[in-house]
Amino acid sequence: MNRVGFIGVGIMGKSMVRNLMKAGFEVAIYTRTKAKVEDVISEGAIWRDTVKECVADREVVISIVGYPKDVEEVYLGENGIIANASKGAYVIDMTTSSPKLAVKIYEAAKAAGLHALDAPVTGGDSGAKAGTLTILAGGDREDFDACLPVFEAMGKNINYEGKAGNGQHTKMCNQIAIAGAISGACEALAYAKAVGLDEQTMLDSISTGAAGSAQMTNVVPRILKGDLNPGFYIKHFIKDMKLADEEAEAADVKLGMLEYVLGMYEELEKDGFGDLGTQALIRYYQK
Repeated sequence: MNRVGFIGVGIMGKSMVRNLMKAGFEVAIYTRTKAKVEDVISEGAIWRDTVKECVADREVVISIVGYPKDVEEVYLGENGIIANASKGAYVIDMTTSSPKLAVKIYEAAKAAGLHALDAPVTGGDSGAKAGTLTILAGGDREDFDACLPVFEAMGKNINYEGKAGNGQHTKMCNQIAIAGAISGACEALAYAKAVGLDEQTMLDSISTGAAGSAQMTNVVPRILKGDLNPGFYIKHFIKDMKLADEEAEAADVKLGMLEYVLGMYEELEKDGFGDLGTQALIRYYQK
C-alpha cells in the first residue's frame, strides 16, 4: 500500500502527512482551506479539491477532523469516503470521536467492501511532529496488521484495542486520565504561587517522582513560559470529555472528576478561551 488519501490537515494532520511522505507514501490531501496547506503541497502532497476526489484512487484513506458531526459527514455523506473509496481500501478515522459512530462506520464500510479502523491518537502536536504518536486502533485484527506500516510512519506506541469502537473507547480512557492530570498540575501551580514557592523549582522537584506525568513534563513548562497556544484546543478537549461522559453514563459509570474538570473548561470556553491550548486551564485558577 503506497497511495494514501488524507482528509483534515490541521495542527496534527499536517505533521502526520509530512511523516507519511518521509516514509515514502504518496499522499493526496483535502482540507477545508487550501491556503493553510500550501506548505505541505510545496513539499510534495497532492492537492484534491473534494473528499470524493481525494479518496477515489487511494489504497488507504486517513481522516483526522474536528467533531463527530464532521466525521459522519466525511464518511457517510453522499460525497464522502464510503460512497467513493476504491473497493478494498482501508479507511482509518484518527479523529477522537464517538465509539458508537465508529461502529456505524465500520458496518457501513464492510457493506461497501471496505476495511474500517477507528484509530485515535495521543501525543499532541509534539508527538505528531516527531512521529511518536500513540495510536489506539479498533476493528478487525487483520486490517490492523495490514495497516501497520502506515501507522509506523506516524507513531511509535501502536496498539490493537479489539473490535470496532474500542480504539475510541480507549481514547476516552486517555482523556479521562488527562483531565485529572492537567487539573492536578494546575492546582499544584496555583498552590505553589499562593504560598510563595518558586514555581519552576517546585516543578523540577516533584515532576520526576510519584507526581510525574506527561502533563508535568510537557505541559506545565508551557504554562510557566506563558505559552497558552494550542497543541490541543480547549474546544476539542471539551468535545472529548463530553463524549467520555456520555459513554460513561450509558455504561452506568459515574465520573465525578471528569465532570468537574469539564465544568471548568466550559467556563473558560464561555469566557472566549476555546481556541487556546488545554494548558490554559491555569486561567481558571487565576480568576
